[in-house]
Amino acid sequence: MPPLYLHLLPMPVLGLGLYLGYIDGLGAACAFCYLAWVFRGEALLPRWLWWSGGLLGGIALAAHLLPGFQPMLLWPARQLSSDAPPFALRLSLDKLLLGLILLAWWLSRPRPLARHRSLAALFGVATLLLVPLLAMALGLVAWQPKWPQGLLLWLAVNLCVAVLAEELLFRGLLQTALIKRLGIWPGLLLTAGLFGAAHLPFSALFAVVA
Repeated sequence: MPPLYLHLLPMPVLGLGLYLGYIDGLGAACAFCYLAWVFRGEALLPRWLWWSGGLLGGIALAAHLLPGFQPMLLWPARQLSSDAPPFALRLSLDKLLLGLILLAWWLSRPRPLARHRSLAALFGVATLLLVPLLAMALGLVAWQPKWPQGLLLWLAVNLCVAVLAEELLFRGLLQTALIKRLGIWPGLLLTAGLFGAAHLPFSALFAVVA
């Protein structure tokens, strides 16, 4: 079970959301239930039940399926490029809470000894280089270097909300269980396929790149 100070990690966001009116009592109850399930349920429930509930609850928070949450509009819809559709930036507090709860859970876990750090670093760098090239080759994005207004805010929201929640849900919770069950490569490939499938509502090409 995570130490007490890690339990408090999501609390500032929850309190701010309640104060500003973007989270109501029902949303706070959903967040507290998920927090209790992740933190307390792991020691009290059968492993399969805890894992299934954690995964399904996480998906519900990430997909904005639970009541009581309203997105915070950070900037109204505007075009970032001449050929791009208008884009509005919103902060989803339900997804941010998911990321913080799973981060607290992940930080409390024992860290296994990394055996292939150099290989992992090589794969990471290769991914950062090849994924943008693949996206351009598929026509998903175009090469238009620019520094639009609000870029740093956009990066902060994506990295600290979307990336944090999705990576901890898929790589931390799902992938770990699949690797234990199926082995390294089947677990990695199945996780990657499911992660791509979760992005199909955006487009098939986006799912391939994801």
